[in-house]
Amino acid sequence: MIRMIAGTLLSLVVLAAAPAVPGEPVGGQTGRGNQAPGPTVTIQGHTFTQQSLFQRNIGGRDDQTTAFPPHKIIGNIYYVGTKSLAAFLIVTPQGHILVNSTYERNVATIQKSVEQLGFKFADIKILLGSHAHGDHQEGDALVKELTGAQVMAMAEDVPALRAMKPGGKEHPIDRVLHDGESVTLGGTTLVAHLTPGHSRGCTTWTLKAQESGKAYDVVIIGSFGTNPGFQLVNNPDVPDIAGEFERAFKVAHSLPCDVPLGSHPAMYNLDEKYARLAKGGSNPFIDPAGYKLEVEIAEAMFRAVLAEQQKAAAARER
Repeated sequence: MIRMIAGTLLSLVVLAAAPAVPGEPVGGQTGRGNQAPGPTVTIQGHTFTQQSLFQRNIGGRDDQTTAFPPHKIIGNIYYVGTKSLAAFLIVTPQGHILVNSTYERNVATIQKSVEQLGFKFADIKILLGSHAHGDHQEGDALVKELTGAQVMAMAEDVPALRAMKPGGKEHPIDRVLHDGESVTLGGTTLVAHLTPGHSRGCTTWTLKAQESGKAYDVVIIGSFGTNPGFQLVNNPDVPDIAGEFERAFKVAHSLPCDVPLGSHPAMYNLDEKYARLAKGGSNPFIDPAGYKLEVEIAEAMFRAVLAEQQKAAAARER
């Protein structure tokens, strides 16, 4: 109880020092940048500008900190995140895996969601993340403090995570992962797929879920987003950032997927699917077509942004 109260108080302190811009990641690779709409893409009747796609994902400040009703997704996978920042609890007989701590100020919210589902927050043994931006992994140190969980991260994201120090706390990393490595606990295995671009070590996780005697391929998308302000051409920090995105989309297309999930719930249309869940019937989270659509939208936006920036760069050179 004392640990829980201390953690909650610490979260309130961090909230007071929160960044002014919702979704502002650590490391400066992405962010709102300018507020221009950016290029427009239409895929299967779904039309987005660069800005509207970004806004769809991050929502508003309240969306980032307000709990979404915790619920079972499929098999041993549960949702414990907020309205616009996803966190997933994977339950096993030997303890649990948490994917994404989100902002440190949300850790108490995630803890409450875990407990509402009937599980113990202290039983989290492993903490994983989608990518090294504050809205997805800032809370890692607090989760480790409260649970003792082993924090694991993709090697390419380690420098950005090390720079993430909410309240001056060092970012814990107990195991450095590499592309294709597995994380196993209590009979459940997740595979880490390097899908770089959005961050250097952006990680898309895959695992199997069992329901009604059938196995389903689950994909937790790290992110394929090219947010406003993302520099794809002449990027001084990542000269081949466009090539990294190309790699990410190649991996994305290769992954079998029955159940798409993502670091932002809008990536898999959580609002609509949760509403259908209450009506009973087939599991709405089983949606292979939805996965393909999300990848196609993200890739089309990447190519539109790249073409626009290449055109602008060529014009400046003339």
